[in-house]
Amino acid sequence: MHKHWEQGGRRGAISAAAVAVLLLVAGAVVIVIGVRGSTEPSPAASTMPSATSTQGDSASKPKKPRGVAARELPTPRSDFGLVLPGSSPVALTIPSIEVNANKIVDLGVAEDGSIEVPEDASAPGWFTPGPAPGQLGPAVIAGHVDSESGPAVFHRLGDLGQGDRVKVTRRDGSVATFAVDRVESYKKNAFPTRAVYGTTNRAELRLITCGGRYDSETGYLSNTVAFAHLVNA
Repeated sequence: MHKHWEQGGRRGAISAAAVAVLLLVAGAVVIVIGVRGSTEPSPAASTMPSATSTQGDSASKPKKPRGVAARELPTPRSDFGLVLPGSSPVALTIPSIEVNANKIVDLGVAEDGSIEVPEDASAPGWFTPGPAPGQLGPAVIAGHVDSESGPAVFHRLGDLGQGDRVKVTRRDGSVATFAVDRVESYKKNAFPTRAVYGTTNRAELRLITCGGRYDSETGYLSNTVAFAHLVNA
């Protein structure tokens, strides 16, 4: 059964099978299915998240350990392009679809094995157990497609075209610029985990939101994923 994070009474942004995560971090395989709303720190990447559903009062939930900060991640060398040292993202600009987010929240893994999603529909979130934008591998930034009040930060993600620029401002003051390679739509029950979250031989970026038809019982039936690679900083 799919779960959905609800905001303001409407099921939205990124729903249960929205993101199935397969990370190869520090030799550990982390599988994450689903999403929920939270900005608490994530578990360390080397831990195996629970697949148990947790629904109820968040105040009664145990505290989660802090995730691996971007500066603590290794900075491997790549033979296939520019790679930057780790630095957390703080802002996101996508001129072609008029995204200008001056805040990026941290997203981690929930106790039930789901990936957290931003509570604020206007703020995208960076999945902290993975690479920081600009590091070797696929950095992941997720955001809402809509909310009860209307379109959200990634409402036009599906309009991105090949070559469009995505600019990520990082905490160290640098701006990592990515070029969009392609935008795909996937049914939630056929989400390509390895293609989205698997290891890569260059610095890449994934932007993820919900998409496709909206069902009043189950929420959005698909996910929109933009794939991009680092071109300069």
